[in-house]
Amino acid sequence: MNAHTPVLEAQAIAVTFGGLKAVDGISFTLKAGEIVGLIGPNGAGKTTLFNALVGLQRLTSGQVLLGGDKVSGLKPHRVAGKGMTKTFQNAALFPDMSVLENVLTAALLRHDLASARERAGAVLHRLGLGAIAQTDVADLTFPQKALVEMARALATEPKVLLLDEVMAALTPSEMDEVMAVIRSLRDEGLTFLVVEHHMRAIMALCDRLLVVNFGRLIAQGTPAEVANDPVVIEAYLGQGAAHGAATGAATGSTTVAGGAHA
Repeated sequence: MNAHTPVLEAQAIAVTFGGLKAVDGISFTLKAGEIVGLIGPNGAGKTTLFNALVGLQRLTSGQVLLGGDKVSGLKPHRVAGKGMTKTFQNAALFPDMSVLENVLTAALLRHDLASARERAGAVLHRLGLGAIAQTDVADLTFPQKALVEMARALATEPKVLLLDEVMAALTPSEMDEVMAVIRSLRDEGLTFLVVEHHMRAIMALCDRLLVVNFGRLIAQGTPAEVANDPVVIEAYLGQGAAHGAATGAATGSTTVAGGAHA
């Protein structure tokens, strides 16, 4: 991969269930070190798109490139081995296992046992989880579980990390803590694609936003551009809201960030 190659590229990817186009010809690129948000109303196709990128959902057409290499068609563990993985909306942790054991299961995808232990320990230390390494996941708080899920993903040494609702159920101060971790990892070169329903959090966190509705990419741009885009406002708030955006833009009374919670 040269300096001009996108770290992740989706080329006209589509997923069809029967006659339903859950993902309808979406194309986008991510540059190394970006935090990009993927937003849209409920049922817009975000989860299906996420799953398609990492191999959990077979594409009907199109392809996914990671560092210029095709990864669409590979099994999820192969995609992870190439450098892209995701967290899960409902943290897919083993509650009766320790934090270390949970992270170790992911590290074993790319390492032998000795190296996996070293990798798992390093990731836990990096995320400030070393002190609870031997604690059972069932005994953790919501923000701790969110960080452990992120640690499991990081243990696979990704270039691109897809975060699926890692801030669900967190308080504003807890969200701030998780966002600080994400930003610090971005500063080290990791690229993020984020699905998150806390709109104010995603507006504060992301460099760019991709907006999907009915399986199509309807807008992309900076958070400020997207928040005031009439097409996006209509998708979230319904017909007539776009006109309200035009009359309320000066005061910020009608924006996605200010008016939508989905």
